[in-house]
Amino acid sequence: MTRVSVATLYESGHFLKISEHIQTDINRAPRAPVPGLQISDLTLDDMDAIFILNESIFGEERVINTFDRKDLVLLLASIDEEPIGFKVGYRENRFVFYSAKGGVSPSFRRRGIALALMDAMMDRARDRGYARLAFDTFPNLHPGMTILGIQEGFRLMKADYNATYREYRLRFEKRLTPLPDQS
Repeated sequence: MTRVSVATLYESGHFLKISEHIQTDINRAPRAPVPGLQISDLTLDDMDAIFILNESIFGEERVINTFDRKDLVLLLASIDEEPIGFKVGYRENRFVFYSAKGGVSPSFRRRGIALALMDAMMDRARDRGYARLAFDTFPNLHPGMTILGIQEGFRLMKADYNATYREYRLRFEKRLTPLPDQS
């Protein structure tokens, strides 16, 4: 078991409690598949579903600042050919792959879809030779990603205040260990 301790932020007199001694076994058995879930790799030419999902989930047109990124990965989650979630990531540096944005339609949350997208993103990053996967999240806006990160063995690397969003931002990273040989 890995014990994750309490992380706190102090900014302008505000106190934010992130987690309280959550235990997790990061070497758990393989996950049960989500029935009917398909995760597809998209190209820049076929990412309309990501723009539509982003608008419906986050209420904004901008997905990321630019798609002109090295090792850009665009993932789309679907059930019965209905797009229900996405994840976008790219190279941050030669060691770190950055999961820049992702989301799941509200009616499909808490079913393991965000976790399946995160697993798929880590697989793509691992396949490209990256040592770590990182993501930022805003715990007061999206508490589920904070919980997912802690439960999945990500380490809290940085906490700060983002003036653009007027919210606290947390940076999580996880070492990408090679998968066991399946042969």
